Amino acid sequence: MTAVLDWIALGCLLIGALLSFAAGVGLVRFPDLLSRMHTAAKPQILGLLLILVGIGLRMAPDPRVGVLVLVAVFQILTVPVAGHIAGRAAYRTGRVRRDLLAIDELRDELAEEPGPGR
Repeated sequence: MTAVLDWIALGCLLIGALLSFAAGVGLVRFPDLLSRMHTAAKPQILGLLLILVGIGLRMAPDPRVGVLVLVAVFQILTVPVAGHIAGRAAYRTGRVRRDLLAIDELRDELAEEPGPGR
């Protein structure tokens, strides 16, 4: 049974590493900020989770596996929030290429907000 868990752990580690590598390549290759943020968040989180699962399978009877769960939960909760905040800040400061947006729902929402001094 240990050999099977080792092979599953190896598969998780390899796939996680490939997803993390793909996220890094996407950061370099994608043309605009929003595309880069998407590739930094989505495959990177899945890659990290697979790597943590692989490490957890290798450390299976060790009680320190709970630390890996805490790392996973922290990443799942913070990365989407940080990406959302960074995306809104980039949009408001004009760092987003609006010609690449298919639907711009934030434009209408920001137009309705009263600005300072209004």
